[in-house]
Amino acid sequence: MSQHIIHISGWSSCGFYKKAYNILASLSVLFPTQLKVVSHEYSTRDEYQESASPSTIGFRSSFAETKAHTHTSSPFTWMETTPTANTLVGGCDDTLAWCKAFCGPQSTSTSSPVATHVNDGYKKDHTFDYDLVVIGGGSGGLATSKEAAAHGAKVAVLDFVKPSQAGTSWGLGGTCVNVGCIPKKLMHNAALIGETLGHDAKAFGFGDLTTSHNWEDMRENVQNHIRGLNFKYRVTLREQEVTYLNKLGKFTSDPNTLEVTDKKGKVSTITAARFLVAVGGRPTNLDCEGGELAISSDDIFSLEKSPGKTLCVGASYISLECAGFLNGLGLDTTVAVRSILLRGFDREIAEKIGKYMEDSGVKFRNGVVPSKLVKNSDGTITVTFSDGTSENYDTVLVAIGRSADTSKLGLENVGVKFSDRNGKIPCVHEQTNTPNVYAIGDVMEGCPELTPVAIQAGKMLARRLFNSATQPMDYKNICTTVFTPLEYGVVGYGEDEAIEKFGKENIEVYHSSFTPLEWSLTEHRSKHNAFCKVVCDKSDDMRVLGMHFCGPNAGEVTQGFGVAMKKRITFADLSETVGIHPTSAEELTTLTVTKSSGADASAKGC
Repeated sequence: MSQHIIHISGWSSCGFYKKAYNILASLSVLFPTQLKVVSHEYSTRDEYQESASPSTIGFRSSFAETKAHTHTSSPFTWMETTPTANTLVGGCDDTLAWCKAFCGPQSTSTSSPVATHVNDGYKKDHTFDYDLVVIGGGSGGLATSKEAAAHGAKVAVLDFVKPSQAGTSWGLGGTCVNVGCIPKKLMHNAALIGETLGHDAKAFGFGDLTTSHNWEDMRENVQNHIRGLNFKYRVTLREQEVTYLNKLGKFTSDPNTLEVTDKKGKVSTITAARFLVAVGGRPTNLDCEGGELAISSDDIFSLEKSPGKTLCVGASYISLECAGFLNGLGLDTTVAVRSILLRGFDREIAEKIGKYMEDSGVKFRNGVVPSKLVKNSDGTITVTFSDGTSENYDTVLVAIGRSADTSKLGLENVGVKFSDRNGKIPCVHEQTNTPNVYAIGDVMEGCPELTPVAIQAGKMLARRLFNSATQPMDYKNICTTVFTPLEYGVVGYGEDEAIEKFGKENIEVYHSSFTPLEWSLTEHRSKHNAFCKVVCDKSDDMRVLGMHFCGPNAGEVTQGFGVAMKKRITFADLSETVGIHPTSAEELTTLTVTKSSGADASAKGC
């Protein structure tokens, strides 16, 4: 049984709060692996109701259950179903009833979880233009539109690319295809090829194959590939009878009407029973004097000429991936880091990636941000940093975060709630607080900003809306890879994250530092090792909570273990798996050294 996480809020002298909390606390002692209780206790009733507590309207309104919106008494109890979604338990009596059910006989049913939507008023005999209008032609929006059409829905997709601050625009397919995953991976591969030619070829008997890189040739080939994908998407929509509209959409006061504007500025309206917001996100611009001189990831992949000496602002995975391939292509590259590398990822591995990049030639300016950018007569940009130092660069690339592209959608006109800070929309099972408006992908609060996540969530939503399916999207244990020079693949919890959630006493970490066979002949490679670790829960039969791999082909390695993680693999399952020899992935099946032992994690022998 997975662990229930119950939150209870109230004030300390409230008898109902104390009664409910004491019973929950007792059960958590008796069943520590099945129940965790988080108390939000306030000194007085006024503090409970008036401070920024879970009882305030802003928090309560995020629940799908309408009862939560008006519950102001103490206690207020809820269950954490995911890190970003909660289910109401209720007050004192409701909490005691929950405890009784928790202690009762457990059902042996193996039925799947069910996603329940608020009734959105959909009727098959409606008179609107479409059953579903998808706003956004990225990976998630396209996948949803095609899946809905396959189940008989009449669907339209709106896609209109607003140019970046530097004036870059692109075709159908969204961020991933045009200015994200696809061109990034291709340019990362170019850097790996350069590294092989420059450092590995000689050791394998090819002599000196070092050659200069031609940015223009690479850029043209990458863009041709992308244009081919843009065309294929148009063809696929037509084949599946999805209407494609190259128009910008905005909600009106009527929840079933969308105002659309084409590239010539002509305004018209379309109607639909349901709408899906899938507009993704856009990079955050540099907020300092001269910040408009910087480009972003929306621009770097289509630059007509080499970016030359480049400053990458930010320590996000986007910034480090770009810095990695630019340096790998032979360009003078610097990263400006305000605080830490790869916030949100495992700290130990983030530090290993930083050290590898630094040893590979990437320069780091730590603890600084740009305070001023000035364009010089020779085309270079003088960057003044917050510590008073300055330096000239040919290109400044900013990658300090992204915000949902929702500010001009008119969401407020139909009552859809969204964050003033980042534009993201809180949802329950991809449904917003306005029942006939849904959201997927990067616009959804708490959703991993990954293309396959948006695709999967969109397909599952379409099946629920138009094919009577009930299965919810599972946002847990999703694999991802950071394509830095030392690639990093991960699925599940980071070490620090696991300790915080499950307690240090319940966590065991197996780890190994090793040399991939393909690195073993090259002197340049010998300075570094690959690394992997597995984070386990000692209180739950050594269930694997997280798997981490730093080394060649990290994405290919991690993807295979993703299925096992979905099936709640234990460390014993992993150890009993026979590895493929000689591979780097094999290392994850032969781990024996724990961090708690203090023993050397360096792998021995073959």
